Amino acid sequence: MKKIFVVSFISVGYFLNAQSLSNSPYATYGIGDVKYDNTIETASMGGISTAYISDFTSSFNFANPANNTNFELTSIKLEATNENNYFKSNYNDMKSTKHSTYLSNIALAFPISSRVKMGISYQPYSSKSYDIATEEVAKSGTTYYNAFKGSGTLNTAAVAVSYKINQEFSVGARANLYFGDLYDLNEFRTSYSEYVNGYETKNRVRNFNFTLGTSYQTLNTRTDKKLTIGATATFGNTSNMTTEYINSTYRYADAAGTKVDENILEQKDTKSKNLLPLQASVGVGYGSDNHWFVSGQVDYKKGEDISYFGRTFDFQDTYRISAGGWYLPNYNNFRSYFSRVIYRYGAFYERGNLKLEGNSINKFGISAGVMLPFKNSSITRMSGLEIGVELGKRGTLSDNLINQNFINLKIGFNFADKWFRKSLYN
Repeated sequence: MKKIFVVSFISVGYFLNAQSLSNSPYATYGIGDVKYDNTIETASMGGISTAYISDFTSSFNFANPANNTNFELTSIKLEATNENNYFKSNYNDMKSTKHSTYLSNIALAFPISSRVKMGISYQPYSSKSYDIATEEVAKSGTTYYNAFKGSGTLNTAAVAVSYKINQEFSVGARANLYFGDLYDLNEFRTSYSEYVNGYETKNRVRNFNFTLGTSYQTLNTRTDKKLTIGATATFGNTSNMTTEYINSTYRYADAAGTKVDENILEQKDTKSKNLLPLQASVGVGYGSDNHWFVSGQVDYKKGEDISYFGRTFDFQDTYRISAGGWYLPNYNNFRSYFSRVIYRYGAFYERGNLKLEGNSINKFGISAGVMLPFKNSSITRMSGLEIGVELGKRGTLSDNLINQNFINLKIGFNFADKWFRKSLYN
């Protein structure tokens, strides 16, 4: 059985790299929709992770690698996300929907010693997947056609290590590799010509940075109450994103999209040095050991710049405020299954990095989830089924922009046990 889990972990990574992810029309700008941390555990709590140290031995925290002092088992996580987006605009009273389901996270974590813990993960970081066509009839009778298309996924592979200094302080580090190809195409033509003017952008990303984290947790043994403080910083870009831009005219010879009579008007290659800029996070949490926990968190991300359709676009700094936690009624009550279920809740508000027509494209939402333990799971081997849901809103109807409502469903498994260890007794 353990060999099957390991083989599944390796093979699933191949399919994760080839996925097409649903997202918003706002993904046309920059590197697309950034997914942040896709793990069900943190997403169900509004995204809190910086000051979140799991009370249980089966959960590894990648967002802040310092927060793994209680992790003791080998854990394999396989998770999937179903996105449901509903768009509306006052421009021509447009409405549309978009749905997709994709693998959102695979992770393997294990303890090296009582002080050192390690994990590796693989998940999508951002994506583009849009196909928009518009037409407008002028007073002269000429019809103008515009088409916007985009595709591609930026993935991230991470290796995290945590070290427990003493009973209260821990530190951690995570190395992050970002890779993928992003494609954007804007085509324009009129009803009086079969020729198309196309603006094509191809971005090839091979980027590396790292995250440092630290945490402090104190336990009042008399009341079993815990106070946790955590902080992270991500920096150290070591490579650039290569952008190829082509402005050309051409016509299509057939329905398959074969280009003929192409004439290149402008072509240039650029490099973006600030693709994945400085990020920082600070959080504080308070709870009762093995019973409940609540936390607040503030995230900051410096605005990046990126080449898009032959121009360099600057994006504003991003701020995100999250709050959430979990509740476990009674893990010792084996007569009532739902007393051993972990219930999660959260909310967040994010000032987006995109500003259009003077409007910041902000995002807010609420979340909830449960961890349904397997029948034979105990507090020391908490394996089970993870389910989470996010409901929220992004954008605005002002200035003919787009309002996006979303419902994201997440489901996954956490298989945790004392694997890959030699027995002391036969």
